[in-house]
Amino acid sequence: MYKLLLPLGIAAAVAGQPVIALAQVLALPLVHDGAQSPVTSVQPTVLNLDQALELADRVSVDIRQTASNRDALSGDLSDASHLLWNNPKLNVERVRREVPAQGLSTTRQREWSATFEQTFEIAGQQGYRRRAAQAQLAAHGATLDETRRAVLAEVETSFVEVLALQERVKTENASLGLIQNTAQSVEKRVVAGEDSRLDGNLAQVEAVRALNQIGVLQEQLIEARQRLAELLQLPAGALPIADGTLDVGQAKQYTLADLLSRASQRPLLRALDNKQDAARNRLSLERATRYPDVTVAVSTSREGPVGAQERLTGLSMSIPLPFFHQNAGAIGRASTELKQTTIERETAMRDTQAAVAALWQRMQSLTERVKALRSSILPTLEQNQELSKKSLQAGEISIVQLLLVNRQLLDGRKDLIDAERELRVTDIALRTAAGLLSRP
Repeated sequence: MYKLLLPLGIAAAVAGQPVIALAQVLALPLVHDGAQSPVTSVQPTVLNLDQALELADRVSVDIRQTASNRDALSGDLSDASHLLWNNPKLNVERVRREVPAQGLSTTRQREWSATFEQTFEIAGQQGYRRRAAQAQLAAHGATLDETRRAVLAEVETSFVEVLALQERVKTENASLGLIQNTAQSVEKRVVAGEDSRLDGNLAQVEAVRALNQIGVLQEQLIEARQRLAELLQLPAGALPIADGTLDVGQAKQYTLADLLSRASQRPLLRALDNKQDAARNRLSLERATRYPDVTVAVSTSREGPVGAQERLTGLSMSIPLPFFHQNAGAIGRASTELKQTTIERETAMRDTQAAVAALWQRMQSLTERVKALRSSILPTLEQNQELSKKSLQAGEISIVQLLLVNRQLLDGRKDLIDAERELRVTDIALRTAAGLLSRP
């Protein structure tokens, strides 16, 4: 069972302040009745960005799943690295022969033979197979690197979202205190007949709106913290608290030319280069497979009656004649794979360069916006708030004008936080597109 603590709200309602009463009721937390079952709580985890990235690097499901593919590729390379692809074949045969003779007892002869066979590839298939396996393993390493960068970028983005919402909640709480103080002052002026009931109602409604906005932001913050907890594989209920600032401290460490140069060496492109090389070698392998393998066999045997057995040694060679099956299907599939990989690489190269250029322009625009909000707009709004307080006390402006100034200041701070968040997220996306780690 849960119950609400309502004494302050009831007192306000009795005093003729129903809107303030509602605001106070909404602000009160649910208090647990000690007679009922207890509510378990998990201590929140406070993490800075470096700690979050380090944890994600260790526990990320995507990174671990990608890394697990290495065993299969290493096995393929191990098979392809042996001297020959085909295993030798040993065939041993033992025969007991019974030879009937006219008027004599049946003669028993024991004979045996052994044959050793080895199939040889004659068109360089072994080299193609080995190079394809090496390229595929190298592609896996680059893919793992790309996956790691993508995961760390996602974690940093989620971390920034939590930071921004925490700042928004802090700003809204500071504004709420100011609005509530203003509402109380106006209520006193209304009682004294200095302001109208309309002015009092406006102040009270503004307080309730501010309180409601805090509730909305708290809900969004819970969702953002839950998302970050999922990425970090934290225990159920352990919602992390982000420790840090929204300032982009490393944005000036690179230029557009640096980013475009680095983008050409992005792990994604290196992975596609290696996949293209592997596909090219697989196509050569399938084409070489049209040439028949040569099988060489060496045999030895003993035949004949006891005491007069013959020792036979033989050398044979067999080669299939490729009149009908010429591996056309496998060659076609390998050719298709090479074409698709080539198209994928060309598209990725173009998209990467375009993304870097577009994100760079966006970051420049956001940088100017943040600079203007910090250096010009917010100081002016804060000055307006101080002037409006003095003007209200002197009776030069109405409560409506004061509320307007307060709302403008709150919106200005919100705009700054949103712009800083967008700048930070754009910086993350830019570094990811260029193939940089979230923390160089």
